[in-house]
Amino acid sequence: MVLFRRLLGEVLRGARMQRGMTLRDLSAEARVSLGYISEIERGQKEASSELLASLCQAMDLPLSDVLRDVADAVALEEVALGLVPSAPIGAGDVVASAA
Repeated sequence: MVLFRRLLGEVLRGARMQRGMTLRDLSAEARVSLGYISEIERGQKEASSELLASLCQAMDLPLSDVLRDVADAVALEEVALGLVPSAPIGAGDVVASAA
């Protein structure tokens, strides 16, 4: 099973670490409990849209980037678990006909 909250937490943790921020830094900047952020990053708690926006703003990170990264992680996990075909046909793909 693919857990959105776990993948969201991984993306947020990666973004925070890439920016050289500690949990304490992010907590102070976003005005969110350090413990709560930690639980979100570990996939133990769901983040509300308001909280997610606050975390993104504190990291100077567009929410759309976070959601895109999470969507990509979900897609990869779905393929790895065999939940979807590994090469879905996208809108821009050309399919040759044998006819």
